[in-house]
Amino acid sequence: MTSGISRRARVLAAAVGTGVLVPLTAAATPASAAPPAVSCTSAKAGLATKLKKDITAALATRKGTVAVGLYDRSTNTTCTLRASSAYDSASVVKVTVLATLLWDAKKSNRYLTDRENSLAKAMITKSDNEATSTLWKQLGMTKIKNFLAAAGMTQTKPGANGYWGLTQITVTDEQKLLKLLTAKNAVLSDNSRAYIIKLMGQVVSSQRWGTPYGVPSGVTVAVKNGWLQRSTNGWRVHSVGAFKGGGHDYVMTVLTHGNSTMNYGIATIQAVAKVIHKDLAAS
Repeated sequence: MTSGISRRARVLAAAVGTGVLVPLTAAATPASAAPPAVSCTSAKAGLATKLKKDITAALATRKGTVAVGLYDRSTNTTCTLRASSAYDSASVVKVTVLATLLWDAKKSNRYLTDRENSLAKAMITKSDNEATSTLWKQLGMTKIKNFLAAAGMTQTKPGANGYWGLTQITVTDEQKLLKLLTAKNAVLSDNSRAYIIKLMGQVVSSQRWGTPYGVPSGVTVAVKNGWLQRSTNGWRVHSVGAFKGGGHDYVMTVLTHGNSTMNYGIATIQAVAKVIHKDLAAS
């Protein structure tokens, strides 16, 4: 203990003697780069400032790396944090798989088969991995990449060798997909959009955590979550959701990794979701 103190005293004395105390201290404990800040814009007066403040506060004490996306059509409100940071998708990619299946079927001018409907329902409502692997293999990399190109999801990189859960996703691209699901567009037919939203609205109760947390009554919920533990970056825990009602029409993505447990990641996502729902409901 004494040797540690005396050594520090000697370092400080030497620094003072040479007149370089501040640079030496800075070199000894380099300041880490400031984390990226939440950015919000809105056509509604005061809403962007409130969301920025509340999302920032919700994340202030949370460990791990969090990316956030919000878009509300009704007030032309957008919030982002780490919008282009890549995360392992885990089961969130299942929405992309279903969108690709429907997009491809429409190009061939056909309906989904009973088998495809059954696989799609299991994949979305119960997050069934086998069903996902079957559809991923059926579609193949070319069709998946072609859908991503059509959807403008240029930051999404499909997982190799059948590892769909290791697809690289970003908030930017997940928000693009959610926007396609919730408004008329040239990529997905109205029937396809309604089918995906319907299944996301039927997710089993044990998997309805995350972005729906704190949603006001009377607002419809469509959700898909993902969770995966790996040796690096701990647990990946993600949630994407679409919400409509109470004068709002909004989509939300929260991606996280570096969580010590799955529940820790869920709590982080829900802290963000709670303030977003509250601030929009009050606007």
